[in-house]
Order: sequence, then C-alpha cells, then structure tokens
Amino acid sequence: MRTFIIADNQYITSIGIATFIKAELGATTILNAISMKDLQLKIRLYPNAIVIVDYTLFNFISMDQMLIVKASAPGTSWVLFSEELGEQFIRQITATDPTVSIVMKGDSREQLLESLLSADSDTAYLCETAELILKYGTARKSDEVKDKLTATERSILHEIALGKTTKDIAAQKNLSFHTVNSHRKNIFRKLEINNVHEAVKYALRAGIIDMTDYYI
Repeated sequence: MRTFIIADNQYITSIGIATFIKAELGATTILNAISMKDLQLKIRLYPNAIVIVDYTLFNFISMDQMLIVKASAPGTSWVLFSEELGEQFIRQITATDPTVSIVMKGDSREQLLESLLSADSDTAYLCETAELILKYGTARKSDEVKDKLTATERSILHEIALGKTTKDIAAQKNLSFHTVNSHRKNIFRKLEINNVHEAVKYALRAGIIDMTDYYI
C-alpha cells in the first residue's frame, strides 16, 4: 500500500481521514502536511504517495500553484477532498489536469473509498456531485439566490464573500456605511445565514463567486 499524505488544515478532518484509511485500506504510513513547504518536502521523500488535499482549507494561493506542486512529483496521485468546490474551479481543474480525483466531504463512504482506490491504481475519480456540476452547472442554485436577493444585494454578497468589510464595500460603491450594513442584514436574513463563513459557502454554491476568485 502506498504512503498517504493528508494536506488539510482542519485537524478533526485529518484525524478522521487517517482513521478511515487505516480501517478501510490497512495503510500504515499516513503523514500530515501542515504547509505547502511541508507538503513539498514530504512528496520529495515519498514521490509515489497518494496526496489528499482540501483545496479550500490548505494554504495554496491558487489552483496553478497547487498544480505546480503536483507536477513536481509526477508519481503522486492526488485526491481533492473538500466541502465545497465551485463550478468554474471543477471545470478548470478537470480540463487542466484530468488525473486529479475529486470527492466531497459530504459524500458517502463508498464514494470516498472508491476515490482512494482509484488513486491507488492511478485512475482519476469524480464523485457524483462533481459529475453533476460538470453536466448541469450550478445555474439552478444561482437562480434560487436571484429569486431571493436584489441585484444590489447579490453584488454586496459578492464583496462580502471576497472578505471585504462593510466600510470597504461602502467606499468602493460610494454608499454610506449604514446603507451597506442594512443590505448586509437583509442578505443574512433572506439567506438564513449568520456569519461571513456561511456567506462565503452560499456564494460559492450559488456561483456568485468562484473558488479561483476566492483564493487568488
């Protein structure tokens, strides 16, 4: 069994994946990478490892940077294991490097196991969610948000999801702080969300921002 390297900065997920790999595959060498430099070091030491990456939580600044690291160790197999991945990101990654496997954290045990077995045999795997996104896109979810939010609210949600403060958005759009804050409250109320993290997740699912926008 090949060495597994887990690149996920969420501690509980790293522990859970390691436990799953040991139980289902009997793997004995499972390493954690805590930074990009640490990951580069480990794949140099284990050039045929299976690398499991949460792109949304690890410290890559872009998809291109991740693919450069992957290309530096052509013997490795990579599985992207994330909670959410945007449509544009999935289309770009599958078009740029079709050897990358994709599975979501909400997927079933069977899909996760199949993604790891596929990686072990150097075969790319796409979970059902990724396949549906590639086939149908996220237009339906985007339309749901359009039904709930005004055009101004969608624009402000976009800026919130990119990490901009109410003050930043007010200055950028030449609006008062009070006006932007009111829009923000309305957005959170309409979407039934409570914080910026949930706003980011909603914007990604709806296609208002894309993963590549968020991490560049």
